[in-house]
Amino acid sequence: MAVLTILSGLASVFRLIGVLLVFLFVLAVTYATTKWIAHYQQGIAANRNIQVIETFRITNNKFIQIIQVGERYLVISVCKDTINILTEITEDELVWKPSNEEEGDRSGINSNFQEILENLKKKLPRK
Repeated sequence: MAVLTILSGLASVFRLIGVLLVFLFVLAVTYATTKWIAHYQQGIAANRNIQVIETFRITNNKFIQIIQVGERYLVISVCKDTINILTEITEDELVWKPSNEEEGDRSGINSNFQEILENLKKKLPRK
């Protein structure tokens, strides 16, 4: 009777390990597929003549975009069913703001957890 209980317990453990291995396999295949698709789409979009420079959301389905077409910069409105050219601007009229990584600014959203924890420790009263 005790042998059957032990065998039943071992069967459950092996079944659990099998399910975990299948889960990890599916997770790895999903990760690899996602990376492959990202590289594939990046390769398609590279070296094209049209590039979105900036997008600003006005409402849920209305946007203003600055796009570069060849050497020209256009401001367009993108709506649910239409796209309209608003104006053409020169490169001199664009305001290029560096990202947080280029500025070296670590105080924004890109702060890591250790810095946040240190700032929190400084604010807490000492006993």
